[in-house]
Amino acid sequence: MRIALGIEYDGSRFRGWQTQEPGVRTVQEALETAVSRIAAQPVGVVCAGRTDAGVHAAGQVVHFDTSARRDLHAWVMGSNSQLPDDVSVSWAREVADDFHARFSAYARRYRYLVLNRCYRSALCGGRMTHWYAPLDAERMHAAGQALLGEHDFSAYRAAGCQAEHPMRALYELSVRRRGDFVVLEVEANAFLHHMVRNIAGVLLAIGSGERPPEWAAEVLATRDRRRGGVTAPADGLYFLEVLYPERFALPRGNPSALPVLA
Repeated sequence: MRIALGIEYDGSRFRGWQTQEPGVRTVQEALETAVSRIAAQPVGVVCAGRTDAGVHAAGQVVHFDTSARRDLHAWVMGSNSQLPDDVSVSWAREVADDFHARFSAYARRYRYLVLNRCYRSALCGGRMTHWYAPLDAERMHAAGQALLGEHDFSAYRAAGCQAEHPMRALYELSVRRRGDFVVLEVEANAFLHHMVRNIAGVLLAIGSGERPPEWAAEVLATRDRRRGGVTAPADGLYFLEVLYPERFALPRGNPSALPVLA
C-alpha cells in the first residue's frame, strides 16, 4: 500500500531535509529510521519539497510504499514514539498508487517570519529572523505584487539551483505586520532553490528603505542572481503547506503550529 504522512519539524538542528553522508543529521534520515521501525522493514520516503538547513515545516507531506499492514493511528503515534522531539507526524492517510507527494501537488505555500524590533528574542532564536531596522510592511507588500504571475525567476534562485528551468508561477504574495512581527507568505506552483529567501532578502531591503519599491521588479527583469541582493537567513522560513487535488482527500497544512498565527 501507499501511505501519505503530514510532517512538522523544527529545522534548527538539521542539515536540511535530504539524507546525506553518515553522521549528518537530516529530517529524511530521522523519519525513515522511525517509520522503518514501525513497518519492521526498510522504508524510503518521498517528500513534497526539500528544505535547506535551518528551514522549518508545518505542513511537509511525504509518501512511502510498504507491504506492512498497520492502522493509520499506528503510523502516526508509533512513528512519533521513535522520532526526536524536533520532528513529528501529524496525520497519516492511505492513498492511491498514483499519488506522489511531489508530482501530485499543484501548489505550495511558505511563510517567512521576521521579528522586527531593536532587541533580539531569547525565546525565538532559530525560529524567526531578527531584523533591527524598522520595516514598512505595506511598502514590502506593494513591491512584491510585481512578482505575481509566471516569470523567469533566475534572479531569485540560488546560483547552484539544479531545477531544469527557472519558470515558476507565483499565485500569491502578501506581507503584513502583526505587532513586532512582519509576516511574508507566498504561494506558487513550485519554488526554486532559495527562491523564497531571496524574495525575502529583496523585500527586507525595500521595507527598510535601503532600496526603492521598484527594485523587486528590476531584479526580476535582470534574470541575474548577482543583481538580487542578500539571501535572507533560513531561521524565519517555514514550509507551510502543500495543496493537492481534492480527489486525494488529504488534510491541509497546520498554520497554528507556527509561533505567529495566520
